[in-house]
Amino acid sequence: MRKIFNAILMMIILSVCLSCRAKAETADAVEDIIKEFKDSTSCEYVSVAVYENGETTFYGDSDSLYQIGSMTKAFTGLAIEHLIDEGLLSKDDTVSDLIPGFEAYYNGQKADISIDDLMRQTSGFTNSEKDFPSAADGMTLSEWTYSMSGKQLKSIPGSEYAYSNANYNILGAIIERVTGREYREYMENEILKPLGLNSTYVGIPSKTENIIAGERLVYRNTFEYDIPVREANIPAGYFYSNAKDMSKWIGIWADGADVLPDLKDSIDNIKSMMTEKGDYYSGWERFEGDVIGHSGGTPNYSSRIVFSDKNDIGVCVLTNLNVSASTDSLCNGIIDIVKGRDRGRITSDVWTVFDVIFSAITLVSILLFIAVFFIRKKYLLIGSQIVLVLLLLTMIILFPLIFSASLSEILLIWAPASLFGGMIMICADILLIGIRLFLRKKNADRNKTGRG
Repeated sequence: MRKIFNAILMMIILSVCLSCRAKAETADAVEDIIKEFKDSTSCEYVSVAVYENGETTFYGDSDSLYQIGSMTKAFTGLAIEHLIDEGLLSKDDTVSDLIPGFEAYYNGQKADISIDDLMRQTSGFTNSEKDFPSAADGMTLSEWTYSMSGKQLKSIPGSEYAYSNANYNILGAIIERVTGREYREYMENEILKPLGLNSTYVGIPSKTENIIAGERLVYRNTFEYDIPVREANIPAGYFYSNAKDMSKWIGIWADGADVLPDLKDSIDNIKSMMTEKGDYYSGWERFEGDVIGHSGGTPNYSSRIVFSDKNDIGVCVLTNLNVSASTDSLCNGIIDIVKGRDRGRITSDVWTVFDVIFSAITLVSILLFIAVFFIRKKYLLIGSQIVLVLLLLTMIILFPLIFSASLSEILLIWAPASLFGGMIMICADILLIGIRLFLRKKNADRNKTGRG
């Protein structure tokens, strides 16, 4: 009997040791990929929550607040689904019915946008700031929504997926219209408090000391960078939260523990609407296998959350730098580590690539600026100026087309500051070369006149 008891005890001890070793190896792997992320992006602050079967491991500061970007959409979507379950809304209700006077058009004909279209991102709106501009300072949700009235949609509602912040800001306006309450007040009292998310805020918290400041890239470094949070943009992307609340949020969706029955029904209904890879509904997207998630990106933050209700696991990554592609790969890499799979490398974000490119362009432009004073051959000056003018025109024309935004918005809000610096130096080189060529011609004319 004693031998059996000792054998069982040894098996238990061995099992515990192996479990502790596995956890230590997982923790080391997560720390390694976070370090790789920081090194490749220059991001200073990263907070991670790894949720496994009701337990959470945190990496970085778990209490400080970040702007969570488009991860906000899932909160707005849950509120809408809850109103549907209460009978105050229907998926087939149209924006025109719910907001009197609102109209939308496709090819010159009136088009009806349903709640379901907005939730699925198939309304016909896009994220083009030129066609569907974000709210201006001081605009209410209602005022901004009416500013969208009369717009020409890019597709027939319900026919094509096109990600757009406009859809979820309009859903925020519908929440106000249907409930008769301000969006902020409804979300705080009917969604956040009942779910116990006491460190998640609708817009900027009244007490800002716990907020980790957003930053912007410049010449492979970062600097503190603040942007205004406008009321009418909040439902689509401007909640604040921390890693602790995001771990609760994962648990709410992964296992539904301790969630009030009516909200749990809404959560289950949302998950039932996403059965295939690529399905989008209520601020969530289904990815490969059983993973559901969403990313968030603003000019000075990026984030991502993924979970698997089948495996009761999830990961949330919060960062204070706009490097969304890299943040996505960090989160995906951590979920791979948790699942015991090989993880990929950190993906280079487009803004990181641009920062590297325009850091080099700025340096070359400075060297060229100095060299221009010593270049004597006219053809070298003319050739350099032609190349610089073509490069500048290419950027001026292509950037707005690629990013669906005005050049000023790209340079002054979204892109690394090195992009603006590089373009300024290119302009300075073009101007200096022009002055040199003008003075050469003037001197040549003077010499020619003097010889005559």
